[in-house]
Amino acid sequence: MTDTAPLASIATDLTGGRTSGLKFLDEEGTLAIVLDVTGLDVDERKPLEDKLRAGLLARPGVTSVRVAMTAERKGLTIIAVGSGKGGVGKSTLAANLAVALRRLGVKVGLVDADIYGPSQPRLMDSEGVKPEARGPKLIPVPNAYGVPMLSTGQIAAPGQAIAWRGPMAGKALEQLVDASWGDIDTLIVDLPPGTGDVQLTMIQKHKPAGAVIISTPQDLALMDATRAIAFFEQADVPLIGLVENMAGYACPHCGEVSDPFGSGGAEAAAKTMGLDFLGRVPLSMGIRLASDGGVPPAAGTDKLGEPFHAIAAKVAEWLDQRKGK
Repeated sequence: MTDTAPLASIATDLTGGRTSGLKFLDEEGTLAIVLDVTGLDVDERKPLEDKLRAGLLARPGVTSVRVAMTAERKGLTIIAVGSGKGGVGKSTLAANLAVALRRLGVKVGLVDADIYGPSQPRLMDSEGVKPEARGPKLIPVPNAYGVPMLSTGQIAAPGQAIAWRGPMAGKALEQLVDASWGDIDTLIVDLPPGTGDVQLTMIQKHKPAGAVIISTPQDLALMDATRAIAFFEQADVPLIGLVENMAGYACPHCGEVSDPFGSGGAEAAAKTMGLDFLGRVPLSMGIRLASDGGVPPAAGTDKLGEPFHAIAAKVAEWLDQRKGK
């Protein structure tokens, strides 16, 4: 029987050390080998398999090659972005947080779990692009910002009202999260406002590693944010921190800054509750126009994206600490 050591060495070189268990199955030269495809996207696996098979078949004594592909099931780190009420800029924060984390090198994807009011396709310039399916799993939709995403807004017809009861909404969320994410290891999940069925499904089936809560400085918004914080605390989901949105408005004509929703309320609330304050995002016409145009400010390097980059840096630090880096 042919010595398999040289063949094992060749297989290692061809795949970057992803092979094991190489052996001949018979005297006719049938070779069996295990190929570890953990972390590789589906589209990357077949070319690597073909390269391995061709390289081994070129060696004397090898007449056929059987490749068994295996992959370690990788748990996704889920970061939930939540709020106690709607209209506080949660989806804008989620989109820009994902884009800013991607710029920091995090392998991040985005799930629009706001089943009844999906807005991420507009924010990420993915409207009208439907996800494909491979077997039972959806394939996330790519975009220009390097953050693959899934949303019911990509599945339902434009303008269609989504009138699903709780169990159907929960099933939809499960399909979005359990997609074929490839080498993505961190998911930003844009939750609906409040603490309803979708949030409960998220906790029960896909428990987040942490949560970011967003609020305006307004007292009423902070009261609702406190309820969202209590919800995650009761579910033993760590709170990464609190973000204050719509924190001041600079007049584009005179430059004077006013505070239509108050000032510093979220930061003060975070201090009172012992939470980290991740930063504030101003009430800005530029942010609104860019978001409506499908261009997340965090994708650029100008002043509009600075608040999101600062918040993402703190979240990235939290991720590193969690991973023990």
